[in-house]
Amino acid sequence: MNSLKILNRLKSLNSNLLKNNTIYSNIKNNTILFGINNNQYKGNNNHSNNNNDNQNQNNRFFRKTTLLSSIGLIGVLSTAHLINHLDQNNSNNVNSKLPKDVIIKLMQIFGNRFTLNDQDRDAHGKDFSYHDRCNPDAIVYPINEDEVRKLILICSEYRVPIIPYGSGTSLEGHTIAIHGGVTIDFHKMQKVLEICLDDQYVTVQPGISYDDLNIVLKDKGYFFGCDPGPGASIGGMVGTSCSGTHAVRYGTMKDNVISLRAILPNGDVIKTRSKAKKSSAGYDLTHLFIGSEGTLGITTEVTLKIQPLPEHSSVSLVTFDSIDDASKTVIQTMQSGIQIGRVELLDDVMMKAVNQANGTSYQEKSTLIFEFTGSKSTVSEQIQRVREISNRNHSSEFKFSSTPEEKDALWLARKTALWSSKVLKPDSEVWITDACVPVSKLATIIGETKSDIEKTSLLAPLVSHAGDGNFHLFILFNPNDTKEVLEAQLINHNLVERAIQYNGTCTGEHGVSFGKIKYLDQELGKETVNLMKTIKKAIDPNNIMNPGKIITVEDFNKF
Repeated sequence: MNSLKILNRLKSLNSNLLKNNTIYSNIKNNTILFGINNNQYKGNNNHSNNNNDNQNQNNRFFRKTTLLSSIGLIGVLSTAHLINHLDQNNSNNVNSKLPKDVIIKLMQIFGNRFTLNDQDRDAHGKDFSYHDRCNPDAIVYPINEDEVRKLILICSEYRVPIIPYGSGTSLEGHTIAIHGGVTIDFHKMQKVLEICLDDQYVTVQPGISYDDLNIVLKDKGYFFGCDPGPGASIGGMVGTSCSGTHAVRYGTMKDNVISLRAILPNGDVIKTRSKAKKSSAGYDLTHLFIGSEGTLGITTEVTLKIQPLPEHSSVSLVTFDSIDDASKTVIQTMQSGIQIGRVELLDDVMMKAVNQANGTSYQEKSTLIFEFTGSKSTVSEQIQRVREISNRNHSSEFKFSSTPEEKDALWLARKTALWSSKVLKPDSEVWITDACVPVSKLATIIGETKSDIEKTSLLAPLVSHAGDGNFHLFILFNPNDTKEVLEAQLINHNLVERAIQYNGTCTGEHGVSFGKIKYLDQELGKETVNLMKTIKKAIDPNNIMNPGKIITVEDFNKF
């Protein structure tokens, strides 16, 4: 069958294949992809996704290439026939943002796990943050450490940006490809590699979610202590140094990661630490990578502390007429030495949203949700002591659970907070803030922030990991309304400025990414930030590792 007949047969395939196909066969070395500027990335990280004409041409070209490769014809058709018949359908040469050699090499290594498909790129170009969409130029799905290393070496050679991607639950834009490049999606690297109950650790690949890990550990009587938003991957949790509701008892990722394996931009594979409980051997490279947001290297294995499942747990819900009384209750509970598992604070606006979204009838007041763990007698004693403290601070209601169903019902308000908030303004976008202060300043900064909100036209429900002094606003605003955008920016800016003023931080657990770079000098000092730039430049001299996060490309190039 000649090439023209083959192409005519291809045109008759179901249109869904054109739209949805992500399967690529290996391209033979002599196959030519035409019209691609091989030097596009060399020395330039200021790449943009906004050229619609070029993008539309790319889409047409890559769909044709995808269709051919999906049924194994690339490498079968001659180069001349391929170019001839594709050019007949598109008289304009197509310019890709990836060098042709990069495309060919990645297709050869990853086959159907390398994609230029528009839908896949769209799925990886936006997260849960308020930041604008920026799609990567391609996505790869590695299955092991060796494949990750090969990808890094190719991208390093051509200076193509690399963006690590776990489950896409980031709240600060870490996975957004603001300078283009290749996204590494780790959802095919979800193995539990080792469980050591005697030493209470587990080693996993980065793509596994903490929820799935805890399902595995539960059968063995253990769990992993960090719990950010549902679905978060371990690799992403390392990158952002996340924590969650359990941090008051079990700490953040910095307290729960024992050791890492990571691949540097030059392809070196490093182990940051042994798996012993204690080590004084050299620099603390483990903590250097935790919170680095993929800007220094790519994590391929993580060894984590695990905890025995508590014998018994109970949840209490306590309401107050003022947020100040609720905050005092948290401080006094912490000072009393009561070992609480979790304590979360929701304001009256958040409780209203929870009721409207879930059909519940909670009091729409400032609300604390406590979790107590231990033996039954210990939990009973903890509940009684917290009840006494709450009463002294004028609580209006105190509920506690006695069955798993009741625990789930009481915990519902916190679990559904983010998703419930939008019911107050359905067509809005949510700007999720993340500041942390010493617990003693929590009531003060919350009161001042709520005063700011009242001066605007916006609604902003509040939740807080109150035992840590960490809290979030869900600012509801219309991104197309200039006034509302400015008001949201003002609320966020004032919140961060106050947090730093009170010896707090611009981010307690979500990370810096590119939205909070401007606050680092103010929080840490210019000398400290310069040291970060020195470390980044030494490890990643070509700035290919998630460029523009923590340190701007412009600052990197100047430093």
